[in-house]
Amino acid sequence: MTLKVGSGARIEAFLEMMAAERGASDNTLASYRRDLEDAAQHIAAKGRALQDAGADDLRDFLSALSVQGFAATTQTRKLSALRQFFQFLYSEGLRGDDPTGILDSPKRGRGLPKTLSEEETGRLLERAEADAREAASGSPEQVAALRLHALLEVLYASGLRVSELVSLPVTVALRDERFFAVRGKGGKERIVPLSGKARSAMQAWLAVRTAGSARSESPWLFPAGSESGHLSRQVFARELKTVAARAGIETAKISPHVLRHAFASHLLQNGADLRAVQELLGHSDISTTQIYTHVLEKRLAELVQKHHPLAD
Repeated sequence: MTLKVGSGARIEAFLEMMAAERGASDNTLASYRRDLEDAAQHIAAKGRALQDAGADDLRDFLSALSVQGFAATTQTRKLSALRQFFQFLYSEGLRGDDPTGILDSPKRGRGLPKTLSEEETGRLLERAEADAREAASGSPEQVAALRLHALLEVLYASGLRVSELVSLPVTVALRDERFFAVRGKGGKERIVPLSGKARSAMQAWLAVRTAGSARSESPWLFPAGSESGHLSRQVFARELKTVAARAGIETAKISPHVLRHAFASHLLQNGADLRAVQELLGHSDISTTQIYTHVLEKRLAELVQKHHPLAD
């Protein structure tokens, strides 16, 4: 099904504004594009363009998502994209009203993030280290294993977002310092730590990285033949699941983001200040960080329920 004439142009204008005025990342823009085009296709079936949709049209679209089994979080994300799109049209004088203003957000409970225990995280890192150590020297397997070990140690030591991790510049390793600066969401810069093990793993990776002529000339710490020039998030996620399986960890419960959760949860479990964890994660709102305190509370409750002599 093709989009109603005019919808595509309005969507493009909106995306250009988000990129130019709000500094939206490529990933954010791609997400907005998918969500808006999904809505446009649904509304085009009724013979209307997205920019001409009324509140009832949008409600019908959201209801269709629910019927198709989409999670409330997905419905909320798509509604957020629509809200920003129609606010853009209104502010530009392309529409005299905003039909999303009277729409209710889908009701949803806030789920707790998946995480790993300290023991599981230790097993994962030990397996990655052993793979790097046991691979034949100079082999492609050793290069891949050293890269993965460095990725995992740096991620668990710093709590970086996966997009921040795979796009690290090589200068981070060349300086070999205990802290480095990273530019995160919204262009905000923050300082993140590197443990001794993370620095050692990076140096081991750096040694084989510079041995490859193509890799050595790249400005990225983890170069690849992708369009971006650095390792993709998808490749890293796939390699992470592979080493997790060898470490005896369910692949369904592991992802790069789960290791970021583990970083935050383990810090709080061991007495770290919530504000400090907020700074390390690069959260603009502390309420986002507070979800990790709920993870801790849940685990403590389970511990009491399991071991207290008077528990039900």
